Amino acid sequence: MIVSEKIFILLQQKGMSQKEFAQKTGISQSTISDWKRKKTNPSVNKILKICQVLQISPYELLSENDLDVNGSSVDYILPLNKEESTLLENYRSLDFQKRERVMGYVSALKEKEE
Repeated sequence: MIVSEKIFILLQQKGMSQKEFAQKTGISQSTISDWKRKKTNPSVNKILKICQVLQISPYELLSENDLDVNGSSVDYILPLNKEESTLLENYRSLDFQKRERVMGYVSALKEKEE
């Protein structure tokens, strides 16, 4: 997946229009449209501003990992919110057996939903 495709998926996930994105980044709407139409990528000097507006790291944007158009990630993780970050920190502080119990519990919850 090319960088510009990731940008448009992230815009969709965030509910941000191309116009709003253009205003926040200072990149012209015609340039952004060209990325979509011509399947080209933004120039290097625009990457940091794009990442700032999309709230992702340059690594996440430029990595070879793909995004699913439905908003799911494929080897890609969106930035964590405070609650998710706390959950991850707590999980990492557990010993191996307790981590296994947590994963079992999560699996059981997911199966219950299905």
